[in-house]
Amino acid sequence: MTERVVLAYSGGLDTSVAIGWIGEATGAEVVAMAVDVGQGGEDLNVIRKRALDCGAVEAYVADAREEFADEYCMPALQANGLYLDKYPLVSAISRPLIVKHLARAARKFGATTVAHGCTGKGNDQVRFEVATTSLAPDLKTIAPVRDLALTREKAIEYAEKHDLPIATTKSNPFSIDQNVWGRAVETGFLEDIWNEPTKDVYSYTDDPTFPPVADEVIITFEQGIPVAIDGVAVTPLQAIQEMNRRAGAHGVGRIDIVEDRLVGIKSREIYEAPGAMALIAAHQELENVTVEREQMRFKRQVEQRWTELVYDGMWFSPLKKSLDAFILDTQKYVSGDIRMVLHGGRATVTGRRSDSSLYDFGLATYDEGDTFDQSHAKGFIEIYGLAAKQAAARDAKFGNAEDLG
Repeated sequence: MTERVVLAYSGGLDTSVAIGWIGEATGAEVVAMAVDVGQGGEDLNVIRKRALDCGAVEAYVADAREEFADEYCMPALQANGLYLDKYPLVSAISRPLIVKHLARAARKFGATTVAHGCTGKGNDQVRFEVATTSLAPDLKTIAPVRDLALTREKAIEYAEKHDLPIATTKSNPFSIDQNVWGRAVETGFLEDIWNEPTKDVYSYTDDPTFPPVADEVIITFEQGIPVAIDGVAVTPLQAIQEMNRRAGAHGVGRIDIVEDRLVGIKSREIYEAPGAMALIAAHQELENVTVEREQMRFKRQVEQRWTELVYDGMWFSPLKKSLDAFILDTQKYVSGDIRMVLHGGRATVTGRRSDSSLYDFGLATYDEGDTFDQSHAKGFIEIYGLAAKQAAARDAKFGNAEDLG
């Protein structure tokens, strides 16, 4: 029986060419697998037909939009996952899901090898291959662009020579990856980090310089998950889609960042994530109201480590699973409403309410109705500062006191 390779297929130039390229280089039959994670664009049935026309013996299409929103975007939201405090893990959280379907397809079609279209310079190669090793360690992995020297120039030449039904885009300067959580754009003139992005870089967001009338939105959460927008019940996928539309209309979620790749290269990336950034801002503010202080302080440390693990391709790692459990526990009381105003590139929180709020008006107010006993403060400060006071006295004894000039 002829060996089979299941290729993670996007429908673009590189993976279309990779179908024939893999066959010629390995003698294996290629099964193309496309996963819908809300990337929009072409119909996946059109992509499926293209894969068959490019030489795939089978083409498998999975609608994973709900699964992606529920099981990948929502954990990222509950973790406030922002790499370098800016990037909401747009591509990073889609890769483990794609690999899960890749492994399933390998089992279904009797393949011993899976393939992806990543280069040897990026993070995605690590995400694909570590996830594959974690889920199906018996499967081998190949990367045509990296392992079989499939450069973009060779891909264009191959597509034209074999008359493949795919546009050869020498004029398209960008490499783009997108899903419902956001859109990532790199390469081309953006590689000069002094160059300003041009208007054609953006697709998910409108120019915030000339925004429409401000849009007020109320997002309702239950245990850290958005369940309604302006009182209308929504699924996680619908919440993301609605906020993509409304926040995107105001240019919310444009990110221009030089980030540290796992492989050690600094890379300039442009991201658009209007829904993700608006939802994260709302979720963070609701946590400020409902999560206890020390728990929240520690969660911020957990969030950073969780985000680094996911960015670095360790979605299925034991540590990440343990951090998942902690984060999920912190969401027990993260329920309530957040009111936001979307305008001019900003998502600004203007109101909060929650039945599980830790905010006590009587303790917080400085006006009539104050229930805080201020007489307790003096003793608290004496005890709180005791260790520092003793250390300062020792410094003075040994001539090391702070110079007050």
